[in-house]
Amino acid sequence: MKTSPKRLAIPALVLLSLGAIEGCGGGESRPSVVVYASLDREFSEPLLNAYAAKTGVAVDAKYDVESTKTVGLTNLLFAEAKAPRCDLFWNNEILNTLRLKKRGLLANWSPPNAESYPTVFKDKDGTWYGFAARARVLIVNTSLVPEADRPSSVNDLLDPRWKGKIGLAKPSFGTTATHAVCLFQILGEEKAKRFFTGLKANDVRILSGNKQVATAVSSGELAFGLTDTDDAMGELETGQPVAIIYPDRKSEQMGTLYIPNTLAILKGARHAEAAKALGNALLAPETESILASGPSAQVPLNPRSKVPSRVETPATVKAMAVDFDKAVDLWDGVAAFLKAEFGG
Repeated sequence: MKTSPKRLAIPALVLLSLGAIEGCGGGESRPSVVVYASLDREFSEPLLNAYAAKTGVAVDAKYDVESTKTVGLTNLLFAEAKAPRCDLFWNNEILNTLRLKKRGLLANWSPPNAESYPTVFKDKDGTWYGFAARARVLIVNTSLVPEADRPSSVNDLLDPRWKGKIGLAKPSFGTTATHAVCLFQILGEEKAKRFFTGLKANDVRILSGNKQVATAVSSGELAFGLTDTDDAMGELETGQPVAIIYPDRKSEQMGTLYIPNTLAILKGARHAEAAKALGNALLAPETESILASGPSAQVPLNPRSKVPSRVETPATVKAMAVDFDKAVDLWDGVAAFLKAEFGG
């Protein structure tokens, strides 16, 4: 993603907003906290660094890589379950967080801002909280696809007119994996399998990540593809010949999927109090305002955020009505199916 001029102002804003909440670390000479973050490093690192600079808390952050988005860190958390190294997990989606909850690996906590967030985006048991959402959208090359022919649904990825000219990120990782599982929950197993086998038959290009899909479309390598709003906005706002389409947005359609970031504290975390302090600072309307106004253009979920969203929100687009708790139960079966169809 090309750098946006807005990005330059983010660190100063972060210092002002995150510095109000001091970290704590159980009597250590210098409090510390270990964070695993799957949100793109360019978006999450300024927030974490600013918090560390303002509070004096040493933030040891481990970031995910594009090719194994979210799943890589989740698998590491499973492997470390008996002796967790991570204190706070900042996930860029929701279903892998729910997988950790199902294994009993998440602790309960009560952030002061929790009541401000919609019920659907926070755990009733208090183990995770959602904020700063992204939408799963179609990005279209406007030079290659006339306006009259532009897709309006994910089902348009099956259109034989575009065989070999469409793309998506590896369906076994990141928000693409989450989207796939949500489609199985919404459509049912039979229809969802037909959709993905149809993609394969239409020679869909499988790229390493959502950013690669967006840049392949903007360069003209692909006509259109499925990606996240942050990556699509990166191309749109730098003047590339692209348009963003929120798929299945009509009342009779299944809706556009909105995926929140999530924060969770690991059960048995060595720096639990420092993790709560950092989590409290991140789960604030100011943080969502920063992410909304910055290059990732994320959708604030806290109604107290005062920055207008630069992308469409569930207030203007029909959102997919996913039951995330039911969707996560489908994870293993869907993952096995996708691996068989598209490889690991």
